[in-house]
Amino acid sequence: MTEQPLAGVTVLDFGQVYNGPYCGFLLAQAGARVIKVESLIGETLRARGTTSPSSYAFALLNSGKECITINIRSEDGQALVKRLAREVDVVFENFAPGTMAKYGIGAQALRAENPALIYASSTGYGSTGPHRDYLGMDITLQAMTGVMSITGEEGGPPLKSVAAFADFIAGTHLYGAIVTALLGRERTGEGATVDVSMQDCVFPTLATALGSYYAAGGVQPRRGGNRHPGRALAPYNVYEAADGHVAIICIREGHWRKLCAAMDREDLAEDARFARMSDRCANMDELDALVNDWARGLAKAEIFALAQKHGVICAPVQNLHDVVHDEHMLARGSLALRPHDGLGEIAQCHTPIRFRDMDPPPIEDVRWLGEDTERVLGELAGLSAEEIGRLRDAEAI
Repeated sequence: MTEQPLAGVTVLDFGQVYNGPYCGFLLAQAGARVIKVESLIGETLRARGTTSPSSYAFALLNSGKECITINIRSEDGQALVKRLAREVDVVFENFAPGTMAKYGIGAQALRAENPALIYASSTGYGSTGPHRDYLGMDITLQAMTGVMSITGEEGGPPLKSVAAFADFIAGTHLYGAIVTALLGRERTGEGATVDVSMQDCVFPTLATALGSYYAAGGVQPRRGGNRHPGRALAPYNVYEAADGHVAIICIREGHWRKLCAAMDREDLAEDARFARMSDRCANMDELDALVNDWARGLAKAEIFALAQKHGVICAPVQNLHDVVHDEHMLARGSLALRPHDGLGEIAQCHTPIRFRDMDPPPIEDVRWLGEDTERVLGELAGLSAEEIGRLRDAEAI
């Protein structure tokens, strides 16, 4: 098997919850040696697992990592982080702004120990600007970025996405930033300090909504539920099936004609109410009612099959049971069904980044809290058994 692209790269992962740990997961799946550094009681998600060493989310995001514990509040722990920083390629974290610097182990201190080090951090608002010190989590970033203002039903309140997309899109950008910095180091020999703002990462996702905003002369579009934010495309909605719902979108005239054929209603393609996109948008309620009437008489699978046959952009609305047993993702190897201590069989994902003729590393059981501490400290920091014993007695590890 071909060696993974980041083989030989060693990373200290101070990630917490979703953002940082997902970055570390992507790095590990790309072949890096990722050493997860936790407090003596474990990071937040691990602590939520009451019947096993890891909750589902922790297991999902921390496979393939070695796990060590360091008390960064202690002087011994801080000295240990500096010692390890001399031996690794990357340190990253997504603590509250300034946390690592407060303990003397921020970017400036660690890069002084190792000028070739890549030090990367992801915070809600980045390291500059008037909001730099503000705390941020997924829900507050969905609020600040305007995402909640455009999500929900017309006349209803702002609504957040249950999917923690702000956290995960930031983790993806953090991964990309680290890999970019590693490439830059190959050319210059110098490390880098990387700053990823969750707010910056979310902004481009507003492309459609902002397009509608500018097209309307700076007027905020009404929340449209499952419809196009600017009411500029139709059909574009979630429709009722006999056993659930399906999503259908027509972005070109050809898509509309294909949907008419799938519905066995070619006459609608010639109907003056629906002849052009502008006509369909003007008569959106009538159009959606017609599509709904057709869809209600068929099962999701039947609608999906007809859509594929006729070239219509469509998908069934899958529930969580459907998602974790998705035949396509299982066949691709994107998902693996694995046993979990306490939860039974769970679905775990591989990296979405694939290379031809190169499989990602297998998903492994998450390590116990501190399971690799003694081995890693002996190997990377050169500590003796006596030194490790002293640090343990001092509660630095």
